[in-house]
Amino acid sequence: PFLRRRRAAVALAVCTLLVAPQWGRDPSVVLLSCAVCFHGAISGAFHTRTLAEQYGVPVILHTDHCAKKLLPWIDGLLDASERFHAAHGEPLFSSHMIDLSEEPLEENLDICAAYLERMDQVGILLEMELGITGGEEDGVDNTDTPLEDLYSKPEEIHAVYERLTPISTSYTVAAAFGNVHGVYSPGNVRLEPDILDRAQTYISDQLGAEAPVDRKPVSFVFHGGSGSDVADIRRAIGYGTVKMNIDTDTQWSYWEGIKKFEAEYHDYLQTQIGNPDGAERPNKKYYDPRESMRAAEVNTIARLQRSFEDLNCVGICGLGEKEPAVNVFGPRRGGLNV
Repeated sequence: PFLRRRRAAVALAVCTLLVAPQWGRDPSVVLLSCAVCFHGAISGAFHTRTLAEQYGVPVILHTDHCAKKLLPWIDGLLDASERFHAAHGEPLFSSHMIDLSEEPLEENLDICAAYLERMDQVGILLEMELGITGGEEDGVDNTDTPLEDLYSKPEEIHAVYERLTPISTSYTVAAAFGNVHGVYSPGNVRLEPDILDRAQTYISDQLGAEAPVDRKPVSFVFHGGSGSDVADIRRAIGYGTVKMNIDTDTQWSYWEGIKKFEAEYHDYLQTQIGNPDGAERPNKKYYDPRESMRAAEVNTIARLQRSFEDLNCVGICGLGEKEPAVNVFGPRRGGLNV
């Protein structure tokens, strides 16, 4: 029953996440966490691919924080991607995040290098974490982390670049620049996106004439983006950030939709029969769970659309005019060869 509930939650979330970008054909990242376990993640991947074709939107299928003790979960997902790749020429998942930020730097790099070698064989991108994201997420509590550990150093990011780039450029770095999971009162979180800019400059200086023309040799990930000021978001993007996580804000937007629905129809949700319109009037259309869930989805879609605008993702990397979906298009639009 636990796994069935998890799969149901994944399916509902995917439906909501893909409706918003459908209107603008905007690129989206569908992110699955280890909380869904192995079977839930596989089920979510196939569900996402099927819906992506129906909606005609480009989707990156990603898994979030995987600590050292949970690496067998990633191993199983990589097994699945390798089987899918053998049949369809591309992996089941687009990317995986390995979070070894609590391990020594050298161990972090050694393990990430080994996984990058395997992932690169089937076209999967690796996201690694450097430094610690504060707050609490998926049972990992970093609320008491020392302040200095919330900010990565240019030398550390350079070490990642030197170790991983010879293997493949298909990796991103979730560097810490004051990021915190969750939303906190103003003044309690101090983001410093300039850390990313300093790291790009430092690495480019080390590369000399081999530095890229834009002097942005590293692609960064912005963890704990919920509640961030748009100015900080735009600065981070300008410094090479290619992905931002907003889990907390989407959790709140979903709940807020339900809260608003309950407030509007409170008197219709207390009994099966009897409401302000009459003692004999039925309330089925109000307490039907699909109604409150739809209100949650609509509220979340609005929040996602704002995120697309904040992240400069409106009309970017779209797939053009949508062809009729028949679920046999093949992998490019997320369809399955059946």
